[in-house]
Amino acid sequence: MIGATRDDAAILAATAVLALSVYFLVFPGVDIAVSRLFYRPEAGFVLADSVVLKALRKSSTFVLALLLISVIGRLVWRALRRRSLGAVARRAVFVLASLAIGPGLVVNLLLKGMWGRARPIQIDQFGGEAHFTPVWVVSDACQSNCSFVSGEGSSAAWMVGAVLVLTPAKWRPVVLPAAVVYGVALSMNRLAFGGHFLSDVLLSWCLTALVMAGLYRVTVASPGLVRRARRRFRGVQPVPA
Repeated sequence: MIGATRDDAAILAATAVLALSVYFLVFPGVDIAVSRLFYRPEAGFVLADSVVLKALRKSSTFVLALLLISVIGRLVWRALRRRSLGAVARRAVFVLASLAIGPGLVVNLLLKGMWGRARPIQIDQFGGEAHFTPVWVVSDACQSNCSFVSGEGSSAAWMVGAVLVLTPAKWRPVVLPAAVVYGVALSMNRLAFGGHFLSDVLLSWCLTALVMAGLYRVTVASPGLVRRARRRFRGVQPVPA
């Protein structure tokens, strides 16, 4: 988002969503093949019992909380010192709104709650009873908290975006690569556990990036868009009956 033209990031994310969707619809077997790498017929998804991977998964709650605390703490600190909140407040709005809309509304409430895609561990190819369904195909194989798309993958993508926006420019060359590695490891962890297909993870990243790019455009890069739209809305007078 930072360093790109105002619409480049959104266009790139939307293109990635479309390209990945087409790819996994044309080649649905890729999801099965990748998940099979972590599966053993006699033992299931063996890495699901790894202490290290379990600790990695739990760490995401701490990291997410740390990011939120840093946002709120920066606002409070500047307010106490009576400094301008303009740019900091806009970034805070972006970080909080993108978490609520991306991982929260779009991924967990809309997609995971309505698409009904069974997780790898639930399908008959890996010892379960449900049938596999490709991306974007609505199914009744899963009733709640389903596989499409990955909530933890979405949260990981949000963390990377939040770090990118919140970190001072001079520290980004050090901090951002570490955030990307952590986000990828956190997301791929779900494949090893049999909790998600590869398409769930990749599409969750791109959908979250699309949400964040759009929100960054209106909250940080061009906040005047919202003010102008609000003024135009207020200026519209109802037509007398």
